[in-house]
Amino acid sequence: MVEPEDRWRRIFPMSFVFCINIVLGNVSLRFIPVSFMQTIKSFTPATTVVLQWLVWRKHFDWRIWASLIPIVGGILLTSVTELSFNMFGFCAALFGCLATSTKTILAESLLHGYKFDSINTVYYMAPFATMILGLPAMLVEGNGVINWFHTHESVWPAVIIIFSSGVMAFCLNFSIFYVIHSTTAVTFNVAGNLKVAVAVLVSWLIFHNPISAMNAVGCAITLVGCTFYGYVRHMLSQQSPPPGTPRTPRTPRNRMELLPLVNDKLDDKV
Repeated sequence: MVEPEDRWRRIFPMSFVFCINIVLGNVSLRFIPVSFMQTIKSFTPATTVVLQWLVWRKHFDWRIWASLIPIVGGILLTSVTELSFNMFGFCAALFGCLATSTKTILAESLLHGYKFDSINTVYYMAPFATMILGLPAMLVEGNGVINWFHTHESVWPAVIIIFSSGVMAFCLNFSIFYVIHSTTAVTFNVAGNLKVAVAVLVSWLIFHNPISAMNAVGCAITLVGCTFYGYVRHMLSQQSPPPGTPRTPRTPRNRMELLPLVNDKLDDKV
């Protein structure tokens, strides 16, 4: 059981940033294409490292900084040829990038500092997210929902779609928190960039979507950068950190470490 004070101080901020991230992402897609949004989102690993270094005073080895250059640069090359600039959409995507970094950092702090597991995190975050988005949703989309009910005879197709969307959203959030719990916020965002590169390659291999030479080079650079990042993380995990260096959370090694210990707080809270 989590104390009410800790819910508002620890979980509510992450839920709020989580909702802001969703809203900004949807707003940006109204004004800019997906490729441009992915270009801006490619900076998320870098902004995550910078925010943790500036705000949370977390130390990163220089090789981590160096590995982010091909990861970010590769995705830029992958999507830069399809840019369609819109200032409002650009600002929404840029602040969404910062919100994504902040969300993953807060999630890492909660999952490692409070030893939450993925289910606990979704369980405690969902009510706050519903509360935050519920009222704006009714004000912005309430009339549209009422009109839809009046113009359609059966509501079951919509109910099935909404329910299925909720199930998929739960699976997505569970997997996000599981990855952050098992690794770090930076690793999660690096995996996000890897996903973009793989999606481009798969679309070319399976659906034969045309890609330019620059897109292909960008995908290759991103894959190399992600491989280098994984190698650096592995090498650093084998080394003993210097005295006074903040420890980076590691992957749990057994089932007991995955059990929820929501009352077992660390003395040095992040």
